[in-house]
Amino acid sequence: MIGRRRRQRQQFEWPKKDKRRLLHAVYRVGDLEITIKLYTEALGMKLLRQRDIPEEKYSNAFLGFGPEETNFVVELTYNYGVTSYDIGTGFGHFAIATPDVYKLVEDNRAKRGNVTREPGPVKGGNSVIAFVKDPDGYTFELIQRSETPEPLCQIMLRVGDLDRSISFYERPEYKYTKAILGYAEDKTTILELTYNYGVTEYTKGNAYAQIVVGTDDVYKSAEVIDLVTKELGEKITRQPGPMTGLNTKITSFLDPDGWKTVLVDNEDFLKELQ
Repeated sequence: MIGRRRRQRQQFEWPKKDKRRLLHAVYRVGDLEITIKLYTEALGMKLLRQRDIPEEKYSNAFLGFGPEETNFVVELTYNYGVTSYDIGTGFGHFAIATPDVYKLVEDNRAKRGNVTREPGPVKGGNSVIAFVKDPDGYTFELIQRSETPEPLCQIMLRVGDLDRSISFYERPEYKYTKAILGYAEDKTTILELTYNYGVTEYTKGNAYAQIVVGTDDVYKSAEVIDLVTKELGEKITRQPGPMTGLNTKITSFLDPDGWKTVLVDNEDFLKELQ
């Protein structure tokens, strides 16, 4: 028993050394070209790479504000013949930091974007925000900031038990303040968990897929995740190992609300980009 506890303590030391960062948010869209056009022309993103996998009947596009080697990006997936998806009630929004919210809103309006909240201060505060929706109904919060290391700065998901979710994410050594979680002290991309009083369950739909996180060692990270998921009653959905047809090593798991996270080997990820 003592040896087992010592091993567990050693396993929990690993995330403190691991160089993790948020890599991608993966979700499905009904028209890849229309979404790329809006994101690049109205939201200011860059198309970083695009690929078509006809044998699997899907296409991908990766967009963001900087190279994937250093920046968080969105990974859009188009499945042949599927033109719409159900976002569900659990997914909240993405957020983009910009020095001029008003201009970004006008850019969206000029490209026939759907502005759902006009720019202005938040209730009871001074921060200027706005909300827009893309053609598939994904919401983007626009936040006015004079400067930011990562414009694509936030993903908001709704959870049924905030304390339970914080405990789950804290154990693999996420840094957090209240329900804001991330891997750095500065304002890089963060995960925002939102609990609405009295609501314990949300629908997931079939649109939003997962968050992808880089790790220096998929196997060591999976050992820690396995301990946490067993303690909180969740599960690993893919054991660590290389993907079929690729040498890229991954593992995946679900959090207490069923949100999926994929861990990808950092070195393999960089090789894949090359």
